Amino acid sequence: MRQTPLFNVYARHGARVVDFHGWALPVQFAGIVEEHLHTRRAAGVFDCSHMGEFMIRGAEAIAAFDRLVISDMPSLKPGRCRYTTLVNADAGIIDDCVALRLSPEEMYLVTNAGPLEEVSALLAARVPGVEDLSAATAKIDVQGPLSRDLLLSLGMEAAGPLAYWSGTRMEWRGIPMVVTRAGYTGELGYEIFTPADAAETLWEAVLAGDGAVPCGLGARDTLRSEMAYPLNGDDLDPSRTPLEASMDRFIAWDSDFPGKGRLLRQRAEGNYERLTPVRSLDRRAPRAGFEVFDGAERAGTVTSGTFGPSLGCGVGLAYLSPAAAVPGRRLAAGPRNLEIEVCEAPVYREGTCRMKVTG
Repeated sequence: MRQTPLFNVYARHGARVVDFHGWALPVQFAGIVEEHLHTRRAAGVFDCSHMGEFMIRGAEAIAAFDRLVISDMPSLKPGRCRYTTLVNADAGIIDDCVALRLSPEEMYLVTNAGPLEEVSALLAARVPGVEDLSAATAKIDVQGPLSRDLLLSLGMEAAGPLAYWSGTRMEWRGIPMVVTRAGYTGELGYEIFTPADAAETLWEAVLAGDGAVPCGLGARDTLRSEMAYPLNGDDLDPSRTPLEASMDRFIAWDSDFPGKGRLLRQRAEGNYERLTPVRSLDRRAPRAGFEVFDGAERAGTVTSGTFGPSLGCGVGLAYLSPAAAVPGRRLAAGPRNLEIEVCEAPVYREGTCRMKVTG
């Protein structure tokens, strides 16, 4: 298994390590539920160094990247982030990713670990001069209501004024970094990108601060599930289109991108399954692969699900027929007919991710 720059510090914090897309990553430290709840009320620190990072420079390269994704990338203003998806010729989702416009001439792209080799090859072939920074970069996410105070206490003043879905370059203790106010938890949080050889310094400094605990993949999954954030490889893959994945609002219909014709046909016909949040009525979780029924009619399939510690019930995502994907509708899932209810996103509604900050 591949190791992140932080692999050697996991043991110090009691991590249990698992294989995630070929990477040795911590699934938990103190425990999934404890880490989840601590992130909701204070601050959790996540090693996300397995993810991919790319630098795209110049108007020509940004325009070339724009032709690979569903969103309008040239219009992204400096200092702002945009969520989008890379799609294939059939409009199938290759990867969902986030781009930060660092400057008028620079776009910083963050991608997932699973399809990283495919994405790297695609960008190298289609985007002039793209630089793959993945191997040289560590990514540490600091998430939770106390995350801003924690970073400010460490002297990261540049992070203080960042609005939701914005980012900037900064220097901390002589280390060049990129920081975005974003995350995968639904809480106020920051994603920090640093040279790989500085990862341990940053990790230990953040964990030495008040209110921070290390968190693993397990808590990351339960946190994102409560927010109905999709997971690439489970909820998103090339067999599904952005419309099916409920990404309508991210599609720039006046742009050209691979598979646009298929999406136009899907939109016109309207009869496609939609990725939809669901919750159970008790602590049992809908699990990936569960078939969903609306009475005697098959209504879809659960693609991911888990117990939501902040909700006290099972929560998940399912591709459902238009007739079934109606908030409040009761359905049955799995071999034991687990009763589930269709929800609106986010399922957990007390997250602090959008809170306004001053100063």
